[in-house]
Amino acid sequence: MKSNYSNTAQLKDLMTVPPMTAAQHAEVMRKRIQHRRMVEEAKELKKADSWQFDKR
Repeated sequence: MKSNYSNTAQLKDLMTVPPMTAAQHAEVMRKRIQHRRMVEEAKELKKADSWQFDKR
């Protein structure tokens, strides 16, 4: 799992950069949700395949 605490940016850089816009935040969240769904689908497919082989 990805750590929320591993950020290599300097504190000064973080404090002086303007906050992200609502559109930027929405895009980040869309990408995060898309990635999570892709991972969940892969897990489901793997589980379904293993279940199918167990049944034979």
